[in-house]
Amino acid sequence: MASNKEVMTVTQRIIGLDTQYNPLRPLPSNQYKMLYLRRRNQLLQEKARNRDDPSIRRSYLVMRSQILGSRYGPIEKKSSSHNNKKNHKQNADSSLPKAPGETSFLTPSPMRYHSAGLVPTRAAQASRAMAGDNTLQEHYAFCGMQHIFDQHKGGVTVIKFANDDRTLLACGSRDATLSVFTLVSEPPSLHCTLRGHEKEINDFDWSIGNDFIVSASSDGTYRLWKSNSGKCLRIIFDTSGCHSNCCCFHSQNGNFLITGNSKGQLKVYNVSTGKGVKGGNSKTAGSVLSLALESSGGVVWASDSKGSMFSFLMDSVSGRLQRLKRLMIEGGVPITSVSCRTWASREARDPTLLLSCADNSLRLYRILSNGEVYLKRKMAVPHSNEAIRSAFCPLMSFLQGACVVSGGEDGHVYMYDIETGSQVNRLQGHSCPVLDVSWTYDESLLASCDNQGTVIIWKRCGNDS
Repeated sequence: MASNKEVMTVTQRIIGLDTQYNPLRPLPSNQYKMLYLRRRNQLLQEKARNRDDPSIRRSYLVMRSQILGSRYGPIEKKSSSHNNKKNHKQNADSSLPKAPGETSFLTPSPMRYHSAGLVPTRAAQASRAMAGDNTLQEHYAFCGMQHIFDQHKGGVTVIKFANDDRTLLACGSRDATLSVFTLVSEPPSLHCTLRGHEKEINDFDWSIGNDFIVSASSDGTYRLWKSNSGKCLRIIFDTSGCHSNCCCFHSQNGNFLITGNSKGQLKVYNVSTGKGVKGGNSKTAGSVLSLALESSGGVVWASDSKGSMFSFLMDSVSGRLQRLKRLMIEGGVPITSVSCRTWASREARDPTLLLSCADNSLRLYRILSNGEVYLKRKMAVPHSNEAIRSAFCPLMSFLQGACVVSGGEDGHVYMYDIETGSQVNRLQGHSCPVLDVSWTYDESLLASCDNQGTVIIWKRCGNDS
Protein backbone atom coordinates (compact mmCIF):
# COMPACT_ATOMS: atom_id res chain seq x y z
CA MET A 1 0.00 0.00 0.00
CA ALA A 2 1.31 3.40 -0.98
CA SER A 3 2.07 5.91 1.73
CA ASN A 4 -0.18 8.87 2.43
CA LYS A 5 2.76 11.12 1.56
CA GLU A 6 2.90 9.79 -2.00
CA VAL A 7 -0.84 10.22 -2.43
CA MET A 8 -0.69 13.80 -1.13
CA THR A 9 2.24 14.60 -3.45
CA VAL A 10 0.25 13.64 -6.54
CA THR A 11 -2.79 15.50 -5.19
CA GLN A 12 -0.73 18.68 -4.75
CA ARG A 13 0.51 18.36 -8.34
CA ILE A 14 -3.10 18.20 -9.53
CA ILE A 15 -3.98 21.32 -7.54
CA GLY A 16 -0.87 23.07 -8.83
CA LEU A 17 -1.80 22.27 -12.43
CA ASP A 18 -5.26 23.78 -11.97
CA THR A 19 -3.74 26.86 -10.34
CA GLN A 20 -1.43 27.42 -13.32
CA TYR A 21 -4.38 27.55 -15.70
CA ASN A 22 -6.63 29.74 -13.53
CA PRO A 23 -5.60 33.04 -15.22
CA LEU A 24 -6.68 31.64 -18.60
CA ARG A 25 -10.08 30.47 -17.51
CA PRO A 26 -13.37 32.33 -18.05
CA LEU A 27 -14.98 34.27 -15.24
CA PRO A 28 -16.01 31.97 -12.39
CA SER A 29 -19.71 31.11 -12.33
CA ASN A 30 -21.04 29.77 -9.04
CA GLN A 31 -23.80 27.97 -10.88
CA TYR A 32 -21.54 25.95 -13.15
CA LYS A 33 -18.88 25.57 -10.48
CA MET A 34 -21.36 23.84 -8.18
CA LEU A 35 -22.66 21.60 -10.97
CA TYR A 36 -19.09 20.71 -11.89
CA LEU A 37 -18.05 19.95 -8.31
CA ARG A 38 -21.12 17.82 -7.65
CA ARG A 39 -20.60 15.81 -10.82
CA ARG A 40 -16.89 15.47 -10.13
CA ASN A 41 -17.56 14.24 -6.59
CA GLN A 42 -20.14 11.78 -7.90
CA LEU A 43 -17.69 10.34 -10.43
CA LEU A 44 -14.97 10.05 -7.81
CA GLN A 45 -17.27 8.10 -5.51
CA GLU A 46 -18.33 5.80 -8.36
CA LYS A 47 -14.91 5.19 -9.90
CA ALA A 48 -12.46 5.39 -7.02
CA ARG A 49 -12.40 1.78 -5.85
CA ASN A 50 -9.13 2.32 -4.00
CA ARG A 51 -8.77 5.91 -2.86
CA ASP A 52 -5.25 5.34 -1.54
CA ASP A 53 -3.81 4.19 -4.88
CA PRO A 54 -1.58 7.02 -6.26
CA SER A 55 -1.51 5.45 -9.74
CA ILE A 56 -5.13 6.49 -10.24
CA ARG A 57 -4.26 10.07 -9.37
CA ARG A 58 -1.21 10.00 -11.66
CA SER A 59 -3.36 8.80 -14.56
CA TYR A 60 -5.85 11.54 -13.78
CA LEU A 61 -3.05 14.14 -13.68
CA VAL A 62 -1.81 13.11 -17.14
CA MET A 63 -5.30 13.15 -18.60
CA ARG A 64 -6.20 16.50 -17.04
CA SER A 65 -2.94 18.03 -18.24
CA GLN A 66 -3.75 16.94 -21.79
CA ILE A 67 -7.29 18.31 -21.60
CA LEU A 68 -6.22 21.69 -20.19
CA GLY A 69 -3.40 21.94 -22.72
CA SER A 70 -5.80 21.24 -25.57
CA ARG A 71 -8.37 23.72 -24.22
CA TYR A 72 -6.09 26.64 -23.29
CA GLY A 73 -2.73 25.89 -24.89
CA PRO A 74 0.64 25.64 -23.18
CA ILE A 75 1.40 27.86 -20.19
CA GLU A 76 3.42 30.88 -21.28
CA LYS A 77 4.70 34.00 -19.55
CA LYS A 78 3.03 37.03 -21.04
CA SER A 79 4.26 39.95 -18.97
CA SER A 80 5.28 41.96 -22.03
CA SER A 81 1.87 41.38 -23.60
CA HIS A 82 0.14 43.09 -20.67
CA ASN A 83 2.34 46.18 -21.05
CA ASN A 84 1.70 46.36 -24.79
CA LYS A 85 -2.05 46.16 -24.24
CA LYS A 86 -1.86 48.84 -21.55
CA ASN A 87 -0.01 51.20 -23.91
CA HIS A 88 -2.60 50.51 -26.60
CA LYS A 89 -5.53 51.51 -24.37
CA GLN A 90 -5.86 55.13 -25.46
CA ASN A 91 -5.81 54.34 -29.16
CA ALA A 92 -8.37 51.57 -28.80
CA ASP A 93 -10.79 53.69 -26.77
CA SER A 94 -10.49 56.73 -29.02
CA SER A 95 -11.72 54.69 -31.99
CA LEU A 96 -15.15 54.30 -30.40
CA PRO A 97 -17.26 57.46 -30.80
CA LYS A 98 -19.99 57.92 -28.29
CA ALA A 99 -23.46 57.67 -29.77
CA PRO A 100 -26.03 60.45 -29.21
CA GLY A 101 -27.97 60.02 -26.01
CA GLU A 102 -25.60 57.48 -24.50
CA THR A 103 -24.78 57.41 -20.82
CA SER A 104 -22.91 55.27 -18.34
CA PHE A 105 -24.03 51.81 -17.39
CA LEU A 106 -22.82 50.99 -13.91
CA THR A 107 -22.09 47.29 -13.76
CA PRO A 108 -21.21 46.48 -10.15
CA SER A 109 -20.86 42.74 -10.77
CA PRO A 110 -17.28 41.52 -11.17
CA MET A 111 -16.28 41.75 -14.83
CA ARG A 112 -12.95 41.61 -16.54
CA TYR A 113 -12.10 44.18 -19.15
CA HIS A 114 -9.70 44.36 -22.02
CA SER A 115 -8.90 47.59 -23.82
CA ALA A 116 -7.28 46.18 -26.92
CA GLY A 117 -10.52 45.43 -28.72
CA LEU A 118 -12.73 42.44 -29.36
CA VAL A 119 -10.65 40.42 -31.80
CA PRO A 120 -8.33 37.69 -30.48
CA THR A 121 -4.66 38.08 -31.31
CA ARG A 122 -2.74 35.71 -33.56
CA ALA A 123 -0.91 34.43 -30.49
CA ALA A 124 -4.01 32.48 -29.47
CA GLN A 125 -2.94 29.34 -31.30
CA ALA A 126 -4.88 26.96 -29.08
CA SER A 127 -8.10 28.93 -29.35
CA ARG A 128 -7.83 29.19 -33.11
CA ALA A 129 -7.17 25.47 -33.35
CA MET A 130 -10.40 24.75 -31.47
CA ALA A 131 -12.33 26.68 -34.10
CA GLY A 132 -10.60 24.93 -36.96
CA ASP A 133 -8.02 27.64 -37.72
CA ASN A 134 -10.22 28.85 -40.58
CA THR A 135 -11.23 32.29 -41.75
CA LEU A 136 -14.63 33.54 -40.61
CA GLN A 137 -16.09 32.92 -44.07
CA GLU A 138 -14.82 29.35 -44.05
CA HIS A 139 -15.90 28.70 -40.49
CA TYR A 140 -19.44 29.97 -41.09
CA ALA A 141 -19.96 28.26 -44.45
CA PHE A 142 -23.21 26.30 -44.82
CA CYS A 143 -24.17 23.57 -47.27
CA GLY A 144 -27.93 23.90 -47.25
CA MET A 145 -30.69 22.74 -44.93
CA GLN A 146 -30.40 19.74 -42.64
CA HIS A 147 -34.08 19.65 -41.68
CA ILE A 148 -37.28 21.70 -41.86
CA PHE A 149 -40.14 21.74 -39.34
CA ASP A 150 -43.44 23.28 -40.46
CA GLN A 151 -46.15 22.00 -38.11
CA HIS A 152 -47.02 25.41 -36.63
CA LYS A 153 -50.07 27.23 -37.98
CA GLY A 154 -48.76 30.67 -37.03
CA GLY A 155 -45.45 32.47 -37.19
CA VAL A 156 -42.69 31.17 -34.92
CA THR A 157 -41.60 34.16 -32.86
CA VAL A 158 -38.83 32.68 -30.72
CA ILE A 159 -36.50 29.69 -30.96
CA LYS A 160 -33.82 28.37 -28.58
CA PHE A 161 -31.58 25.35 -28.24
CA ALA A 162 -31.36 23.87 -24.77
CA ASN A 163 -28.47 24.94 -22.57
CA ASP A 164 -25.28 23.04 -23.41
CA ASP A 165 -27.32 20.44 -25.31
CA ARG A 166 -27.44 20.21 -29.09
CA THR A 167 -30.09 17.47 -29.09
CA LEU A 168 -33.02 19.60 -27.85
CA LEU A 169 -34.62 22.57 -29.59
CA ALA A 170 -37.78 24.48 -28.65
CA CYS A 171 -39.80 27.24 -30.29
CA GLY A 172 -42.85 29.36 -29.53
CA SER A 173 -45.52 30.35 -32.04
CA ARG A 174 -48.33 32.80 -32.68
CA ASP A 175 -50.67 29.79 -32.71
CA ALA A 176 -50.36 29.82 -28.87
CA THR A 177 -48.29 26.61 -28.65
CA LEU A 178 -44.67 25.70 -28.05
CA SER A 179 -42.84 22.76 -29.59
CA VAL A 180 -39.92 20.74 -28.26
CA PHE A 181 -37.91 18.87 -30.89
CA THR A 182 -35.39 16.09 -30.48
CA LEU A 183 -32.53 16.14 -32.96
CA VAL A 184 -30.92 12.81 -32.05
CA SER A 185 -33.36 10.82 -34.17
CA GLU A 186 -33.00 10.49 -37.92
CA PRO A 187 -34.79 12.44 -39.15
CA PRO A 188 -35.22 14.93 -36.26
CA SER A 189 -38.71 14.78 -34.79
CA LEU A 190 -41.26 16.58 -32.64
CA HIS A 191 -40.88 15.41 -29.03
CA CYS A 192 -43.87 17.16 -27.46
CA THR A 193 -46.21 20.14 -27.84
CA LEU A 194 -46.89 22.55 -24.98
CA ARG A 195 -50.56 23.57 -25.07
CA GLY A 196 -52.44 25.85 -22.70
CA HIS A 197 -51.84 29.47 -23.67
CA GLU A 198 -54.77 31.25 -25.29
CA LYS A 199 -52.81 33.77 -27.34
CA GLU A 200 -49.47 34.04 -29.13
CA ILE A 201 -46.19 33.08 -27.49
CA ASN A 202 -43.89 36.09 -27.18
CA ASP A 203 -40.93 34.53 -25.39
CA PHE A 204 -39.71 31.49 -23.47
CA ASP A 205 -36.61 30.29 -21.67
CA TRP A 206 -34.99 27.00 -20.68
CA SER A 207 -34.14 26.37 -17.04
CA ILE A 208 -30.49 25.89 -16.10
CA GLY A 209 -30.72 22.11 -16.26
CA ASN A 210 -33.21 22.08 -19.19
CA ASP A 211 -35.82 20.29 -17.05
CA PHE A 212 -38.29 23.16 -17.32
CA ILE A 213 -39.46 25.77 -19.81
CA VAL A 214 -41.11 29.05 -18.88
CA SER A 215 -43.18 30.92 -21.47
CA ALA A 216 -44.70 34.39 -21.83
CA SER A 217 -47.88 34.99 -23.81
CA SER A 218 -50.13 37.83 -24.91
CA ASP A 219 -52.86 36.19 -22.82
CA GLY A 220 -51.22 37.82 -19.78
CA THR A 221 -49.76 34.69 -18.24
CA TYR A 222 -46.43 33.00 -17.70
CA ARG A 223 -46.48 29.21 -17.67
CA LEU A 224 -43.98 26.74 -16.24
CA TRP A 225 -43.73 23.49 -18.19
CA LYS A 226 -42.02 20.15 -17.76
CA SER A 227 -39.87 20.03 -20.89
CA ASN A 228 -39.80 16.25 -21.33
CA SER A 229 -43.57 15.77 -21.13
CA GLY A 230 -45.11 19.13 -22.01
CA LYS A 231 -47.09 19.16 -18.76
CA CYS A 232 -47.98 22.60 -17.38
CA LEU A 233 -46.85 22.79 -13.76
CA ARG A 234 -47.78 26.36 -12.85
CA ILE A 235 -49.57 29.41 -14.24
CA ILE A 236 -48.48 32.87 -13.12
CA PHE A 237 -50.93 35.67 -13.92
CA ASP A 238 -49.69 39.17 -14.66
CA THR A 239 -51.93 41.21 -12.39
CA SER A 240 -51.54 44.32 -14.56
CA GLY A 241 -53.96 42.90 -17.12
CA CYS A 242 -51.63 43.30 -20.09
CA HIS A 243 -49.52 41.25 -22.48
CA SER A 244 -46.67 39.21 -21.05
CA ASN A 245 -43.85 40.03 -23.45
CA CYS A 246 -40.65 38.43 -22.17
CA CYS A 247 -39.27 36.18 -19.47
CA CYS A 248 -36.06 34.50 -18.36
CA PHE A 249 -34.78 32.39 -15.51
CA HIS A 250 -32.13 33.94 -13.30
CA SER A 251 -28.73 32.56 -14.29
CA GLN A 252 -27.65 31.84 -10.70
CA ASN A 253 -30.92 31.30 -8.85
CA GLY A 254 -33.26 29.16 -10.91
CA ASN A 255 -36.12 29.87 -8.53
CA PHE A 256 -36.36 33.46 -9.77
CA LEU A 257 -38.27 34.34 -12.93
CA ILE A 258 -37.68 37.80 -14.44
CA THR A 259 -40.52 39.13 -16.57
CA GLY A 260 -41.46 42.17 -18.66
CA ASN A 261 -44.90 43.24 -19.87
CA SER A 262 -46.55 45.64 -22.31
CA LYS A 263 -47.03 48.30 -19.61
CA GLY A 264 -43.28 48.66 -19.15
CA GLN A 265 -43.16 46.76 -15.88
CA LEU A 266 -40.35 44.45 -14.81
CA LYS A 267 -41.35 41.91 -12.19
CA VAL A 268 -39.47 39.12 -10.44
CA TYR A 269 -41.49 36.05 -9.43
CA ASN A 270 -40.71 33.10 -7.21
CA VAL A 271 -41.30 30.11 -9.48
CA SER A 272 -42.01 27.77 -6.56
CA THR A 273 -44.83 29.89 -5.17
CA GLY A 274 -45.90 31.82 -8.25
CA LYS A 275 -45.85 35.03 -6.23
CA GLY A 276 -43.98 38.25 -6.84
CA VAL A 277 -40.78 38.94 -4.94
CA LYS A 278 -40.76 41.86 -2.51
CA GLY A 279 -38.77 44.69 -4.07
CA GLY A 280 -38.57 42.86 -7.40
CA ASN A 281 -40.37 45.54 -9.41
CA SER A 282 -39.25 48.34 -11.69
CA LYS A 283 -40.26 50.18 -14.87
CA THR A 284 -39.05 51.14 -18.32
CA ALA A 285 -40.21 53.96 -20.57
CA GLY A 286 -42.24 51.81 -22.97
CA SER A 287 -43.39 48.25 -23.43
CA VAL A 288 -40.65 45.82 -22.36
CA LEU A 289 -39.59 43.88 -25.46
CA SER A 290 -36.52 41.91 -24.43
CA LEU A 291 -34.49 40.86 -21.38
CA ALA A 292 -30.90 39.72 -20.92
CA LEU A 293 -28.76 38.86 -17.91
CA GLU A 294 -25.07 39.36 -17.33
CA SER A 295 -23.47 35.96 -16.73
CA SER A 296 -23.17 36.36 -12.96
CA GLY A 297 -26.82 37.40 -12.74
CA GLY A 298 -25.97 40.69 -11.06
CA VAL A 299 -27.15 42.95 -13.88
CA VAL A 300 -30.36 42.74 -15.92
CA TRP A 301 -30.77 44.58 -19.21
CA ALA A 302 -34.21 45.44 -20.57
CA SER A 303 -35.09 47.07 -23.90
CA ASP A 304 -38.38 48.74 -24.70
CA SER A 305 -40.62 49.97 -27.49
CA LYS A 306 -39.48 53.61 -27.17
CA GLY A 307 -35.81 53.12 -27.98
CA SER A 308 -34.53 52.89 -24.42
CA MET A 309 -32.17 50.39 -22.89
CA PHE A 310 -32.15 50.05 -19.09
CA SER A 311 -29.76 48.35 -16.71
CA PHE A 312 -30.89 47.03 -13.34
CA LEU A 313 -28.95 45.69 -10.40
CA MET A 314 -30.47 42.44 -9.16
CA ASP A 315 -29.82 40.73 -5.85
CA SER A 316 -29.60 37.00 -6.56
CA VAL A 317 -30.60 36.17 -2.98
CA SER A 318 -33.57 38.47 -2.38
CA GLY A 319 -34.58 39.12 -6.00
CA ARG A 320 -34.69 42.88 -5.48
CA LEU A 321 -34.25 45.15 -8.50
CA GLN A 322 -32.55 48.54 -8.49
CA ARG A 323 -32.55 50.66 -11.64
CA LEU A 324 -29.10 51.85 -12.66
CA LYS A 325 -28.83 53.64 -16.00
CA ARG A 326 -30.67 54.35 -19.22
CA LEU A 327 -29.37 54.38 -22.78
CA MET A 328 -31.50 56.05 -25.46
CA ILE A 329 -31.30 55.22 -29.16
CA GLU A 330 -31.73 58.13 -31.55
CA GLY A 331 -35.16 58.18 -33.16
CA GLY A 332 -36.84 56.30 -30.33
CA VAL A 333 -37.21 53.13 -32.42
CA PRO A 334 -38.16 49.86 -30.71
CA ILE A 335 -35.27 47.67 -29.51
CA THR A 336 -36.70 44.22 -30.14
CA SER A 337 -33.78 42.13 -28.91
CA VAL A 338 -30.91 42.48 -26.47
CA SER A 339 -28.09 40.01 -25.84
CA CYS A 340 -25.16 40.40 -23.49
CA ARG A 341 -21.77 38.76 -23.51
CA THR A 342 -19.17 38.83 -20.77
CA TRP A 343 -16.08 38.02 -22.78
CA ALA A 344 -14.27 34.92 -21.60
CA SER A 345 -11.22 34.67 -23.84
CA ARG A 346 -7.67 35.70 -23.05
CA GLU A 347 -7.70 38.41 -25.68
CA ALA A 348 -11.12 40.05 -25.56
CA ARG A 349 -12.73 40.51 -22.17
CA ASP A 350 -15.03 43.50 -22.53
CA PRO A 351 -18.69 43.09 -21.57
CA THR A 352 -20.66 43.68 -24.75
CA LEU A 353 -24.29 44.35 -25.67
CA LEU A 354 -25.97 43.43 -28.96
CA LEU A 355 -29.18 45.28 -29.85
CA SER A 356 -31.65 44.70 -32.69
CA CYS A 357 -33.18 48.08 -33.51
CA ALA A 358 -36.19 48.71 -35.73
CA ASP A 359 -34.32 51.29 -37.83
CA ASN A 360 -32.70 48.58 -39.98
CA SER A 361 -29.69 48.32 -37.71
CA LEU A 362 -27.88 45.80 -35.57
CA ARG A 363 -25.79 47.59 -32.94
CA LEU A 364 -22.90 46.45 -30.81
CA TYR A 365 -22.10 48.39 -27.63
CA ARG A 366 -18.94 48.04 -25.60
CA ILE A 367 -18.96 48.57 -21.83
CA LEU A 368 -15.66 49.89 -20.49
CA SER A 369 -14.27 49.50 -16.99
CA ASN A 370 -15.39 53.02 -16.01
CA GLY A 371 -19.00 52.15 -16.85
CA GLU A 372 -19.14 54.12 -20.10
CA VAL A 373 -21.07 52.59 -23.01
CA TYR A 374 -19.72 53.13 -26.51
CA LEU A 375 -21.19 52.28 -29.88
CA LYS A 376 -18.65 49.85 -31.27
CA ARG A 377 -20.34 48.88 -34.53
CA LYS A 378 -23.56 49.45 -36.46
CA MET A 379 -24.52 46.86 -39.06
CA ALA A 380 -27.33 46.90 -41.63
CA VAL A 381 -30.16 44.39 -41.27
CA PRO A 382 -33.66 44.75 -42.83
CA HIS A 383 -35.70 45.45 -39.71
CA SER A 384 -38.45 48.03 -39.32
CA ASN A 385 -41.76 46.31 -38.54
CA GLU A 386 -41.26 42.84 -37.06
CA ALA A 387 -39.80 41.77 -33.70
CA ILE A 388 -36.47 40.58 -35.13
CA ARG A 389 -33.99 38.91 -32.75
CA SER A 390 -30.24 38.46 -32.92
CA ALA A 391 -27.52 36.57 -31.05
CA PHE A 392 -23.80 36.27 -30.51
CA CYS A 393 -22.04 33.33 -32.14
CA PRO A 394 -20.94 31.13 -29.20
CA LEU A 395 -17.39 30.37 -30.34
CA MET A 396 -16.49 33.87 -31.40
CA SER A 397 -13.80 34.22 -28.76
CA PHE A 398 -11.88 31.32 -30.31
CA LEU A 399 -11.67 32.78 -33.82
CA GLN A 400 -9.63 35.48 -35.52
CA GLY A 401 -12.73 37.62 -35.34
CA ALA A 402 -16.09 37.82 -33.59
CA CYS A 403 -19.46 37.30 -35.24
CA VAL A 404 -23.13 37.89 -34.60
CA VAL A 405 -26.17 36.45 -36.35
CA SER A 406 -29.60 38.00 -36.96
CA GLY A 407 -32.83 37.39 -38.76
CA GLY A 408 -34.04 39.84 -41.39
CA GLU A 409 -37.39 40.97 -42.76
CA ASP A 410 -36.26 40.06 -46.29
CA GLY A 411 -36.22 36.36 -45.37
CA HIS A 412 -32.46 36.07 -44.95
CA VAL A 413 -30.22 35.14 -42.02
CA TYR A 414 -27.32 37.58 -41.64
CA MET A 415 -23.89 37.01 -40.11
CA TYR A 416 -21.50 39.88 -39.46
CA ASP A 417 -17.92 40.29 -38.32
CA ILE A 418 -18.35 42.84 -35.56
CA GLU A 419 -14.79 44.13 -35.76
CA THR A 420 -14.89 45.08 -39.45
CA GLY A 421 -18.65 45.31 -39.95
CA SER A 422 -18.35 43.11 -43.03
CA GLN A 423 -20.95 40.51 -43.89
CA VAL A 424 -19.57 37.01 -43.31
CA ASN A 425 -22.53 35.09 -44.71
CA ARG A 426 -26.17 35.43 -45.71
CA LEU A 427 -28.40 32.37 -45.66
CA GLN A 428 -31.35 32.21 -48.04
CA GLY A 429 -34.17 29.74 -47.59
CA HIS A 430 -37.06 31.46 -45.86
CA SER A 431 -39.81 33.11 -47.92
CA CYS A 432 -40.86 35.66 -45.28
CA PRO A 433 -39.31 37.61 -42.38
CA VAL A 434 -36.91 35.58 -40.21
CA LEU A 435 -37.86 36.41 -36.63
CA ASP A 436 -35.28 34.57 -34.53
CA VAL A 437 -32.08 32.54 -34.72
CA SER A 438 -30.32 30.19 -32.31
CA TRP A 439 -26.98 28.37 -32.17
CA THR A 440 -26.09 25.24 -30.30
CA TYR A 441 -23.44 25.89 -27.67
CA ASP A 442 -20.74 24.34 -29.89
CA GLU A 443 -21.99 25.91 -33.16
CA SER A 444 -22.65 22.48 -34.64
CA LEU A 445 -26.18 23.55 -35.62
CA LEU A 446 -27.96 26.81 -36.43
CA ALA A 447 -31.74 27.15 -36.31
CA SER A 448 -33.93 29.94 -37.68
CA CYS A 449 -37.69 30.55 -37.67
CA ASP A 450 -39.98 32.77 -39.70
CA ASN A 451 -43.30 34.57 -39.86
CA GLN A 452 -45.09 31.66 -41.54
CA GLY A 453 -44.17 29.04 -38.94
CA THR A 454 -41.21 27.43 -40.69
CA VAL A 455 -38.18 26.29 -38.69
CA ILE A 456 -34.96 25.52 -40.57
CA ILE A 457 -31.98 23.61 -39.19
CA TRP A 458 -28.96 24.67 -41.25
CA LYS A 459 -26.24 22.23 -42.24
CA ARG A 460 -22.66 23.29 -41.63
CA CYS A 461 -20.07 22.48 -44.30
CA GLY A 462 -17.63 19.85 -43.08
CA ASN A 463 -19.73 19.12 -39.98
CA ASP A 464 -20.78 15.48 -39.84
CA SER A 465 -22.17 15.57 -36.31
